[in-house]
Amino acid sequence: MRLFHTSDWHLGQNLHGQERDFEHACFLEWLLRQLALHSPDVLLIAGDIFDTVNPPVKAQERLYDFIVSAHEQQPGLTIVMIAGNHDSGSRIELPAPLMRRLRTHALGRVLWLDDGQLDSERLLLPLPDASGAIAGWCLALPFLRPAEVTGPQLGDDYLKGIAQVHEWLIAAANAKRQPGQALVAVSHAHMAGGSVSEDSERSLIIGNAEALPASLFGPSISYVALGHLHKPQKVNGEERIRYSGSPIPLSFSEIGYQHQILDIQLDGETLVSVEPRLIPRAVNLQRLGPAPLAEILLQLAELPDIDLLAEEQRQPWLEVRVRLDEPQPDLRQQVESALQGKAVRLVRIAAEYAGNGGREGEDSAAQLVELDQLSPQDLFSRAWLDSYGSEVDEQTLKDFAQLLQEVQHEEEQP
Repeated sequence: MRLFHTSDWHLGQNLHGQERDFEHACFLEWLLRQLALHSPDVLLIAGDIFDTVNPPVKAQERLYDFIVSAHEQQPGLTIVMIAGNHDSGSRIELPAPLMRRLRTHALGRVLWLDDGQLDSERLLLPLPDASGAIAGWCLALPFLRPAEVTGPQLGDDYLKGIAQVHEWLIAAANAKRQPGQALVAVSHAHMAGGSVSEDSERSLIIGNAEALPASLFGPSISYVALGHLHKPQKVNGEERIRYSGSPIPLSFSEIGYQHQILDIQLDGETLVSVEPRLIPRAVNLQRLGPAPLAEILLQLAELPDIDLLAEEQRQPWLEVRVRLDEPQPDLRQQVESALQGKAVRLVRIAAEYAGNGGREGEDSAAQLVELDQLSPQDLFSRAWLDSYGSEVDEQTLKDFAQLLQEVQHEEEQP
């Protein structure tokens, strides 16, 4: 059996106010070509399909047009997609009855039976090979919100509830499968030891014990397709437990590595190979600085001029980071003037000020931080420090995390 592992598409994402639809369209066209070329049996999409719980219509059209095109091109392809923490589980599941006709399974949430047991059947999906025989079972584990995994049956410990759901589903899968059938888990979670990308990954929870242990996926699981972390990586060096990463760089912190999908080969229960397939970058992200303004202006002058025959939508996104000794009221005007006729699209200017601003004990460079760089947790911690003059304690952070999750859950209801 052959699988493609992808995740974190973030359809509908904006980069500092600039939409990324062209880049997502290029990725999906490339993915269709890869499906036609290599004919995998299964395509896994491990969450964060959309960037927000209420994605724009164009983003939803991209997803469903892709699913229809993939099915028309390869009628035997099975697609499994789960909701991530950016997604609305209800929205992901809404068209599920229709998508099943296209051999696509959409799982957004876990459900519980009347007797308090996990409804494992809906989360265990058969994976046919090219001959039509069931070569394996997929354990679909969407992002689990606190309301779904805490309560009278599970207690109030969020992480313990997540672990319990995993354990129950794996036990059900082991009981269901026949000899020679592989178990493949697809999960949206933060695993311990994973490398996080700055600026673009929303924390799942708050506290020191945020991550799940890789030991949760025992040796009976042939492959674990993870989503949430945007950088491709193995978990604790294990070949079979991996993040495929996002298909495009979702922030300027993600420009230093090649984005990819993963091509997985299984022979029965045995993992044979995992091969990265590098995704061409439709639009580059370019960063200048941090450097003094005079140096930045010289670098801007050296950028290539606009080619009238080239597509404007392929021009790089540009972030400029300027180091200043004092405020420059006309900073944006100077930067924009220097970019006249240049083949880049400016999306952000960040300023860093030299000097400690009179505060003792701090670094010599105080950085201006924009609101879109701060998570809700960062803002809460700063507000607490300003109000009470001390760092917020861990229990209060956990209480805030619980409240934040409840608000996000309410927002996602259609």
